[in-house]
Amino acid sequence: MSLDDRKKVVHQHIDLAWNKGRLALAEQLHSRDFLYKSSFVGRPMDSSGFVQLVQQIRYAMPDLQVVVEECIAEGYKVFTWSTLIGTIQKPALGYPPSDKVLSLSAMAFWTLTPGNEIQEICTMFDMESFRAQLGLQTRPLAETALP
Repeated sequence: MSLDDRKKVVHQHIDLAWNKGRLALAEQLHSRDFLYKSSFVGRPMDSSGFVQLVQQIRYAMPDLQVVVEECIAEGYKVFTWSTLIGTIQKPALGYPPSDKVLSLSAMAFWTLTPGNEIQEICTMFDMESFRAQLGLQTRPLAETALP
């Protein structure tokens, strides 16, 4: 499979999971040992945990759209820079509802198997910008770095 094929799998996964909520189809793209790591949650998740997380977020943000700004592939690795856009209509993950349209940057590092199954996604969201857009107090660097 080519690098373009790997990028297509990643784009398809983002579209199915985040934009359309077709989680059963997105889950078919996962390997048996799939692992999801994210700055939204403090622990790694398996495929079913990932599905539950996406369901929670999509329930709270039914107008959510994810736009892939950049996608780069090398070997079995794919990197994406995306923008999530939507409104929080119901509380989710400790964040209150808001009528503001939020824009959240995310960078993800994807690992695919030789058969082009998604083995791991490690995503970092710009949470401080997200908190600022919601009007919540941001946390100084020293506070977040210290135990």
